[in-house]
Amino acid sequence: MPIRARIALLVACFLWAISFIATKVALEDTPPLVVVSLRLLISALCFLPWLARMSHQLSAASGGIWRKGKGVLIRLFGLSLLGTGLHYGLQTAGLQYTTASNASLYAVTAPITILLLSAVFLGERITPLKALGVAIAVIGVLVVMGLETITRLELDAHVVGDLLVLVSIVMWGLFTVFGKRLTDELGALRVTAVVTLMGAVWMAPVGWLEMRATGFSLGEISGQAWIAIAFLGIACSFLATLLYFVALGLSESQKVGVYLYTIPPMTAAFAALFLGESITAGLVIGSVLVISGVALTERG
Repeated sequence: MPIRARIALLVACFLWAISFIATKVALEDTPPLVVVSLRLLISALCFLPWLARMSHQLSAASGGIWRKGKGVLIRLFGLSLLGTGLHYGLQTAGLQYTTASNASLYAVTAPITILLLSAVFLGERITPLKALGVAIAVIGVLVVMGLETITRLELDAHVVGDLLVLVSIVMWGLFTVFGKRLTDELGALRVTAVVTLMGAVWMAPVGWLEMRATGFSLGEISGQAWIAIAFLGIACSFLATLLYFVALGLSESQKVGVYLYTIPPMTAAFAALFLGESITAGLVIGSVLVISGVALTERG
């Protein structure tokens, strides 16, 4: 894997690791779908300078997409459903009906989902070394989480929330696999820009409907929540997603997906450094296992 792909993935995963804390802050006084809508609108605005600079090439770029057929636009719209509004919306809603422990354990399945889907749809080989690397990374994540988190898994009481989280994870797997195809055809920047803009356009009415149904107004959002939402939009939905697609354009989706296992150790390390939580032996050992698993998968 090229070094720039590794750097892009590590930065993206670091930002997504912090996003869990930012989402928690935003949800303290803002409905979930409103949070999702606002973060997508903010991330879409981040592409406006790019659109202004590329305005002289915009017609040519649009023509290039049209020449490839309406099927490309349909695929881009499908990506906007899988990786933006529906993914974020289902995941956020699911967290309201299940425990954080359940959700964190289910998140471990994301790279495995990518591994299997990429083999089916992209023809990427699942080599023994890749399988071993993913298995070691899974063990590393579970070690970081700790036995207490694993034993708190509750199935019967949180079926609806669990299903929503699992569906959102499968959506991210499909988003990665089909995003890889389009990135190879159109480039990372163009795919990320179009998908984000489409997601913001169709998600904005959804957020507005939730505001109408709950009687919520934007004036009720606190300054702290606005900072969290801005971070989610600029750093996570815009920058991290763009870096993720850049890496997809430079490597196999299986090797890109396994980097998602670095998020739990990064989250734990971030909490230890900035929230005063202790650095445990499980965090150190688990992080070493995750890094080893990622390295093996890269070489598979």
